[in-house]
Amino acid sequence: MTTLVVAVDGPAGSGKSSVSRAAATRLGFDYLDTGAAYRALAWFCLERGIDTYGGDDLIDSLPGFEFSIGTDPDDYFVRVGAETVTNDIREPRVTHIVSSVARVPEVRRYLVKLFRGVIEGSPAAGIIVEGRDITTVVAPDARVRILLTASEEARMSRRSAELTGVDASTTARELASRDAQDSRVVDFMTAADGVTTIDSTDLDFDQTVQAVVSLVRSADPRGTQNT
Repeated sequence: MTTLVVAVDGPAGSGKSSVSRAAATRLGFDYLDTGAAYRALAWFCLERGIDTYGGDDLIDSLPGFEFSIGTDPDDYFVRVGAETVTNDIREPRVTHIVSSVARVPEVRRYLVKLFRGVIEGSPAAGIIVEGRDITTVVAPDARVRILLTASEEARMSRRSAELTGVDASTTARELASRDAQDSRVVDFMTAADGVTTIDSTDLDFDQTVQAVVSLVRSADPRGTQNT
């Protein structure tokens, strides 16, 4: 049976990672965090002293970037080679340079190919794929396409809770900077045709997860097994 693909876009701090993972668990689906790949590549560059701003060194490093990720939402991990970097990629030093990695077109093309391979290889009934430009570039033909958004204040609060060792003012600056830099590459605040917007500003976590689950169930004529 063809895997049902759910594409979830949204800006930083919108809750798309935690919501998508919880929704995948509830639905019995796989889960793919595409942002982790960009963060893992940024970490890889930092560890090896690779210049992420010039472009050429970064592009040349891609064949040596051995990335793997857990798609079981209950067994999530991120690895580069044999090293588990699930927590390391959330460090401030990684956050500081991830946009310089993500803005390089060759990097995006390389990782989009990787993401599509993970999607095609999923053995589950469905997979929720989240990140930026998922509904328009990575999985434009997904059965369900969602833009998950929230106010800047809500996103800042959520991102502060997600990152370690960063105060609120720093988080606000980095969130604004990330939005500004990423907006040069992809429009992540406007829903494309056929994409459903879920604004989680006034929803708590469980309500947001339920909104995603309900949308998937309404779009899937086969139904889903988990509650």
